[in-house]
Amino acid sequence: MANTPNIERIELTLFDVKIENMSSDPSGFGISYTPGQSSIQTRLAIRIYGDTGVVGEYVPGRGRARVIQSASAALGQMLIGKPALQREKNYTTLRRLTKHVGEVGIGGLDIALWDLAGKHYNAPVYELLGGYRTKLPAYASTIHGDRTADGLSSPEAYADFAEQCLEMGYTGFKMHGWNEGDVREESTMIEAVAKRVGGRMRIMYDASCHLKTLTDAIEVGRVCDANGLYWFEDPYADGGLSIHGHQMLKKSIKTPIMISEHVRNLETATDMMVAGATDFARADPDYDGGITGGHKLAYAAEGLGMDIEVHSCGPAMRHLMAACRNTNYYEVNLVHPKCPNAWSLPVYEGGYSDQLDCIDNNGDVAVPEGPGLGMEYDWAEIERSAVEKVVLT
Repeated sequence: MANTPNIERIELTLFDVKIENMSSDPSGFGISYTPGQSSIQTRLAIRIYGDTGVVGEYVPGRGRARVIQSASAALGQMLIGKPALQREKNYTTLRRLTKHVGEVGIGGLDIALWDLAGKHYNAPVYELLGGYRTKLPAYASTIHGDRTADGLSSPEAYADFAEQCLEMGYTGFKMHGWNEGDVREESTMIEAVAKRVGGRMRIMYDASCHLKTLTDAIEVGRVCDANGLYWFEDPYADGGLSIHGHQMLKKSIKTPIMISEHVRNLETATDMMVAGATDFARADPDYDGGITGGHKLAYAAEGLGMDIEVHSCGPAMRHLMAACRNTNYYEVNLVHPKCPNAWSLPVYEGGYSDQLDCIDNNGDVAVPEGPGLGMEYDWAEIERSAVEKVVLT
């Protein structure tokens, strides 16, 4: 066994990717299908170098790269010289540093340290976590609706896309509706999809907090009840944060609800479960303290007899889910019938993908089996497209 590595330096590289048939707002927070138009979006690449030569790598798939980079740079400086394999201690150190400023900078650093550990031990991350499975049932999770003739512009278009996904092998389909949060429009979409594929695949609905009031959420929730939805996610405009509001919602509908995607720490998410505000835990390794934070939340949910669902797609999400018994579906998001998934980056090597066609004939995705996160990045392409680099030593 090689000597235990200490963290020698951390590189945080911002780079641009070009996404066809898609536009985004200047911040990179919002994306939408726009035929014939391409958008340049910025992403973040993280490398943590150990003094024994081992390197931990992670490239989060989604936007908000500049926010994550600045937070990671502020926190990462405190990791220099620390033992790279002491992930629990490093996680605790970083959490103490985030008082008053939030925890978004922890995730990417923690995931890169798990990748480093896997390469040090020559084992995939899911095995280091305990291991449970290597195939993950997947659901198709749509991008938000649009107003383009050939896009997700009508309830029938959503139903057509659900049927396409069913024919591809997906056993679950989740709708993100239109950003306006119109009760009638959202309800009609849910009904159309359920009429087309209900009973043949599980159907989920994510309001993304766009419904304006608790009353709106109750009304749409009763439509979910009537159509047998698997879950109702982030129902209304409290931001997915109100324990009392979601307790009230649960008294009025039968469909299981899912919140805590917008909660950034273990303690508050656990409080929501204990209070009965949600029927599922929700973990996002990128934002919830990395694989360490996500795994802690999975155990908290298991101790309460509850399930946890992992938010979004990517290698870290696959490894976390692969180590958990109490989780049901891998989210292939954000997909659309006419444009690529912007969260599946063109910098993966060796065939890794989270595009719509990433599932096998059984509707599953595989967990990468190589050391660490188990797949390779095209660092030559990342460096060629780099726009900024921060080096911590």
